[in-house]
Amino acid sequence: MQEINDFGIVRSHIVYLNMRDPKLMKYYYKTRIDDIINNFPQNNEINGSSPPDIFIGSYGYPNVFISPMIPPIHGNTEAFSMPEMWRNFDIQKIIEYRTLLMRGLYKSNVHNIEKGRAEEVIRDFALAEKNVDANIEFTKKPELKLIFDENSQPFGPSALMKSIESGNITSNKDIENAYSDIDMKSTTAMLELYNKGIPISKIQKALSAGLLGLGKNRKFVPTRWSITAVDDTISKNKINNAKEYESIDSILIYENVALDNRWIILMIPGSWSFEVIEAWFPNTPWNTNSDKISIYSSFEYLEGRKTYAEIGGGYYASRLAVSELLEKMKKQAIVVIFREIHPGYTLPVGVWNVREHVREALEKEPKRFDDLSNAFSYIKTRLNTPIANWIDNSRILKDIFSGKAKTSIKINR
Repeated sequence: MQEINDFGIVRSHIVYLNMRDPKLMKYYYKTRIDDIINNFPQNNEINGSSPPDIFIGSYGYPNVFISPMIPPIHGNTEAFSMPEMWRNFDIQKIIEYRTLLMRGLYKSNVHNIEKGRAEEVIRDFALAEKNVDANIEFTKKPELKLIFDENSQPFGPSALMKSIESGNITSNKDIENAYSDIDMKSTTAMLELYNKGIPISKIQKALSAGLLGLGKNRKFVPTRWSITAVDDTISKNKINNAKEYESIDSILIYENVALDNRWIILMIPGSWSFEVIEAWFPNTPWNTNSDKISIYSSFEYLEGRKTYAEIGGGYYASRLAVSELLEKMKKQAIVVIFREIHPGYTLPVGVWNVREHVREALEKEPKRFDDLSNAFSYIKTRLNTPIANWIDNSRILKDIFSGKAKTSIKINR
């Protein structure tokens, strides 16, 4: 039994089955793309309105695939590529949008940002203010490459490009100015764009497309690297500012639930330190072969991190959200984020999930406590993982209870 969806693409009624099953969701994802491929034009050519979106691969670096991404529809497709708009989306909705974005693959060296037609299109897409009309001719019918990555969003079928044409491009003036300034370092450019209100997702695309930085150093940056680089750079700047502020004066707890992820953000009076602890329940993307909860954590103290966070890009995405609030409050704090990932999180959808849903939590009114015992009593009512398990896997909480990490509040457990 099938139906035609809003975009004229045949869709299986598997959509109405139980989407809490990861295997079923992957099957739905594959079925969605099979429907698109089966209805693909015989001439292997599509035209549509790119959000705009691009993807720069990392395999084979420095010789990587650069990819403009285009859906086979025309109109306002901005939401297909703007995670800032996805807070109220469920995983099914995200897949509905993302599977329509087809990747045209073209192999290039990361230093060849100005040397060919495909490279020019990547640049134009990253500069664009709004939808870009484009046409891709593939060498063959696109096919599914089922790749899931916690850092970047899922996408649709792909194939090598034979040719690409684009038009109707209006550049974002702020990004264009940063691109034109070949004497401005990439760190400075990222911060300037952010301070001008450019969404994080657009800054990430600009960095990935080689638009930012000193002229001689510019190159394509793999998408998954650029996402973390922007989160890391902007949050470091804000944290350096926060280190000069006074500490918060009471314990704060913020919380959120989205995509069957539960977040508790615990802020404790003290000097800046930060930790993210993730509890992946059985039958979730990174815990598929166990009947026990898997817990991972990464942390930093005042001096910051020297190595990449063990839990990956979500660490930097959540740190950015926290740093934004602390700068707004003009305060610093000890921050511990508890994240529970339950089986309803059937597919990884990208670290935007962490950034945007922690941001959403921090926009709410916090609960206030005067000692940790009361705070943990509340957390027990909001999370399924025992408090002892969180503490056993936390460096910062252990240090607080042992007296190694200083705080002005009561620490009775």
